[in-house]
Amino acid sequence: MPDQYSILQKDFYRESGKWLSIFDMWTKCINPNLHFIYILRKSQKHLNTPVLNLFWKLILRHYQIKYGFQIYPETEIGEGFYLGHWGSLVINPKVKIGRNCNIAQGVTIGQQNRGKNAGFPIIGNGVWIGTNTVIVGGITVGNNVLVAPNAYVNFDVPDDSVVVGNPAKIYPNENATEGYINNKV
Repeated sequence: MPDQYSILQKDFYRESGKWLSIFDMWTKCINPNLHFIYILRKSQKHLNTPVLNLFWKLILRHYQIKYGFQIYPETEIGEGFYLGHWGSLVINPKVKIGRNCNIAQGVTIGQQNRGKNAGFPIIGNGVWIGTNTVIVGGITVGNNVLVAPNAYVNFDVPDDSVVVGNPAKIYPNENATEGYINNKV
């Protein structure tokens, strides 16, 4: 993949499999998921520019409320970020998410305040996170991991795994996300 594409273009590529110009991305912003990603990436880009930081944070806050996505510009998110459906999504600002990750609606990725896993999750590359999943604590979710809908994950997950259930169980699978994560960048 050519490096001349911006992180925003790579995010939009995940949705359609087509490289879009800035103008074409604007036309895609009718989709709430893509619109939110556009605003999130703009606020991340201007995080260290005082006036633009304030401007984009205000815009972002408006759309957090409108669309139900609680994702902050401080959250480290790799290129190729994909939100499958809009609404009711919470990601702690200290979470780290790798490249080519899909996140469905109803997901919470957050802090655990006590116990041996106190802290914030680190999510690897090529991770698919299903509807209503909860991932909490100072844990690591490896690369090529599928977290099934409604799973509760508060422990480390190795690469090449499928995680199912509450309490969650790990099933090794080298093709865990095959067919689930399309248009990788």
